[in-house]
Amino acid sequence: MGRDSLVGRRPVLYVPSVSPAVPRRATPPEVSAWQPAVPGVVEVFHAHFTEHAYPMHVHDVWTVLIVDDGAVRYDLDRFERGTPGDTVSLLPPHVPHNGSPATAHGFRKRVLYLDSTQLGDDLIGAAVDDPDVADPQLRTRVGQLHAALAHPGDSFEAESRLALIRERLHFHLRPRLLLPGPVPGLRVARDLRDLLDARLHEGVTLEEAAGLVHAHPTHLVRAFSSAYGIAPHQYLMSRRVDHARRMLLAGRPAGEVATAVGFYDQSHLTRHFKKVVGTTPGRYAKGPDTGGEAARAQS
Repeated sequence: MGRDSLVGRRPVLYVPSVSPAVPRRATPPEVSAWQPAVPGVVEVFHAHFTEHAYPMHVHDVWTVLIVDDGAVRYDLDRFERGTPGDTVSLLPPHVPHNGSPATAHGFRKRVLYLDSTQLGDDLIGAAVDDPDVADPQLRTRVGQLHAALAHPGDSFEAESRLALIRERLHFHLRPRLLLPGPVPGLRVARDLRDLLDARLHEGVTLEEAAGLVHAHPTHLVRAFSSAYGIAPHQYLMSRRVDHARRMLLAGRPAGEVATAVGFYDQSHLTRHFKKVVGTTPGRYAKGPDTGGEAARAQS
């Protein structure tokens, strides 16, 4: 095409196709909170925030915080803090703090609010000085406690796990803190086993058991676990499952069996039954699979 052929033509401006900018939609927060029937735990709070920022505020209870995804930055007593991985953040009562996402996608957290029966005001100063505890074992135990608190029927397990967490937090806040003197471990373990067997259906709280056996709750859990190789709550649940097996094979319906042997409800029975036996109560009670034997006999 020659130059003369271009004379008189209007210039054309080519504009590349560009999609209009779409504003990023904020992810709505996910929040759940409840008050478990476990002494010492005032509230359980789970949340996923992408944009929410807490203003400066205070609590009248202790805050035990773990972050499962993302990170949180906060100010405590005029010092900037954060939540690195595998840490447990312990925010004391009456001390102002705030909190905001430290990553673009926000954070997912689980929080326990504990009263002064678990941690006293005399430990506030130590928590202010070093609120972020780098202790993988403690972090794991706090996660296990959250799992137990999600099921109303697992309050004895929750109390046992809380006792070990309280001991560990005391160790970090005051390493030389001495718990009540030791009680002979084997006697304590035997007495607790007898008590659990006697209270198999109605259950018992850890504090009540400690009073009846005359031992500190934390020592009670440790002595039993050391003597029998199983935690007290695991022993109790396995004994209940044993009773449930016999009742199911006798033809009792699962819903009736659950409350009869001490479980909170049928779903509580099913969860622990499957964990111990490897199948659900309904499948367990079906009896032998005679269809397979008949097919083999005909072949």
